[in-house]
Amino acid sequence: MTPMLQISARGPHAACQMADAAFEADPELEAAAWSMIEEDEARGVWRIDAYPADESETRAFATQLAATAGLAVTRETLADADWVALSLSGLPPVRAGRFFVYGAHDAGAVPLNAIALRIEAGAAFGTGHHGTTAGCLATFDALLKGRCFRRVLDVGTGTGVLAIAAARCGATRVIGTDLDPVAVRVAAANAALNRCGVRFVCANGLAHSVAMRSAPYDLVFANILARPLIALSRDIGRALNRGGVVILSGLLRSQARAVRAAYVGCGFRVLMRLDVDAWTTLALARPD
Repeated sequence: MTPMLQISARGPHAACQMADAAFEADPELEAAAWSMIEEDEARGVWRIDAYPADESETRAFATQLAATAGLAVTRETLADADWVALSLSGLPPVRAGRFFVYGAHDAGAVPLNAIALRIEAGAAFGTGHHGTTAGCLATFDALLKGRCFRRVLDVGTGTGVLAIAAARCGATRVIGTDLDPVAVRVAAANAALNRCGVRFVCANGLAHSVAMRSAPYDLVFANILARPLIALSRDIGRALNRGGVVILSGLLRSQARAVRAAYVGCGFRVLMRLDVDAWTTLALARPD
């Protein structure tokens, strides 16, 4: 296995935003993975972590960063042993619909007819073993029959598994947000492992310029908790295209009625409900 390269650039917010925009506009980086987080709020330091999949992406990242003033750039080779250590090697792979979620230790077990998602969890949530993640993947798989979601937002992305699943299934614009900067870095690295061009940013819900300017979306994943799901109902409605779909999880079966009511109250209609263990996943559509 070829070791993964991580290119990091640190500097003020404006400089990181300029580099981020340059990456976005570079056709060589259309399928590349990178993340942007605030590293030190007190000092105003932001960081971009880029994970090139090949030499052309490495050159493109380097060229754009060299053209952006105010950034300190470093490179680090992530050894194979680091990825094995990140994985939860005691956990078996998970099948959810057509999706097969696995770690490096199960690379030889991928079925021929599956959509394979290699996820190294590290300190982030979302390996597919939890009922909420499995429920979201199975629900997404069911909704894919007969349609394609081109623009997707994953709120509370964790390991990035849902965002990566969307990218693997034809989405051309995928954004993932998470409050935890560690999760943002893990998700971007996982996207690189799966050769998926997903953007990850450190943000609370939809409150980030990248997430807002990429709207409207065809699909929003929100696998978080019941209270924030209710609080975000109107924001998610505004972020969706007419007829767009939201997949909600992170809620117990006993909380499903309240979450459902919040979205129905905003005009959504229920498409399906899936219960996995003690957890519920809901899929709802915004009115046409």
